[in-house]
Amino acid sequence: MSPTTIETERLVLRRWRFEDREPFAALNADPVVMEYFPSTLDRSESDDLIGRIEAGFAAHAFGFWALEVKANREFIGFTGLSVLSFEAAFTPAVEIGWRLTREAWGNGYATEAAQACLREGFVEHRLPEVLSFTYEKNARSRAVMERVGMTRDPRDDFDHPALVGHPLARHVLYRITAERWRALEG
Repeated sequence: MSPTTIETERLVLRRWRFEDREPFAALNADPVVMEYFPSTLDRSESDDLIGRIEAGFAAHAFGFWALEVKANREFIGFTGLSVLSFEAAFTPAVEIGWRLTREAWGNGYATEAAQACLREGFVEHRLPEVLSFTYEKNARSRAVMERVGMTRDPRDDFDHPALVGHPLARHVLYRITAERWRALEG
C-alpha cells in the first residue's frame, strides 16, 4: 500500500481532501495550464477527475497525489502514478504525470515531486518501468521528464487514441526503467 503522504524537502504529496476541490477546479479552468489538453475542465469535470484519481488509489494502491508546499500548506496541483486506461503499443503501463498551478511553475516542484513518485513506484511497488507522455510541443513537461532521467525514442511517439484527428494528437513518449532509475540514484 502507498503511504497516505510522501514528503520531500519542500513538498507534501498526500491524498485528496474536500477543500482541494475549489483550487483544483481553478487550476483545471486555467487556459494556460491546460494549453496542451483538448479543453479546460469545469467544476463538475474537475470533481469527477478527483473521483477517478481516488478510484485509482483503491484499485492500484497508488495514484495522483495532491501536492502542497510544505512551508505554507498551499495546494499547487498533483503529481503521481496512474495505470494507463487506453490501448497502445506500449500498454499495459504505468505513467507518471503532474499538473501544477501557474504560480508554482519554475520552482522545480514538478521535478522534486516526480522524483519522489518514481521512488515510490520502483521501491514500494516494484514497477519495472514508468512512462510519461505529452503533446510533442509541451517543452515544460518534456524538460521535467528529462530532468528525472526519462529518455525518449522517437520511434515510440504516437497519436493519442483519445485525440484522433485533434491538433494535439501527436505525443512523445518517455520511459525510465527501474534499473536506470537505480543507476541514476547511485
